[in-house]
Amino acid sequence: MTETATVRRSRITPEREAELYRAVLDLLREVGYDALTMDAVATRTRSSKATLYRQWGGKAELVAKAIRSNKPGNIADVDTGSLRGDLHTLVRREDDCTMEQNAALMRGLIMAVHANPELLQAFREFLVDPEMAEFHNVIRRAVDRGEVRADNPAIGYVVHMMLGAFVTRTLLDELPPTQEFLRSYIDAVILPALGVRTH
Repeated sequence: MTETATVRRSRITPEREAELYRAVLDLLREVGYDALTMDAVATRTRSSKATLYRQWGGKAELVAKAIRSNKPGNIADVDTGSLRGDLHTLVRREDDCTMEQNAALMRGLIMAVHANPELLQAFREFLVDPEMAEFHNVIRRAVDRGEVRADNPAIGYVVHMMLGAFVTRTLLDELPPTQEFLRSYIDAVILPALGVRTH
């Protein structure tokens, strides 16, 4: 399995991989998941379908990894010395325009994820599970620093709360998520739930 993955990765440069991911994201924004085809990706990127399938296996994996590649770095790499500082730093890594674009992209994928077991599995494997593990590392550091009690029941819901902020901002307020909104949400909802004082 590892050998196969290594062979896959070795066939394409990081620069070419990034170029392909950008093209996939552009196509997703233009036509949505259901209408996106490997033929369209091959045409847009001047690749062969055989190369795409050899590298990613299929559309679901390609899309999930493209979404993952769009994330600004590794969450667990952020370490400011405080949980509030870490969470605020994570919010600042994307400007309001980028957040609005990404929120719209994710809204468009939500229905596709629930209607397509293969895409759901790919999202869990390549996007959701790694991101939850990174968030748990951030929280674990806060526990080790004594900021958060290890038995706090809200620890298991931090990702849910963050995701909820993105979804409900548009659904309830008909506004895109912004840095200012997310920072205030972190201070008013997430940190108090974790028992962290914001003042």
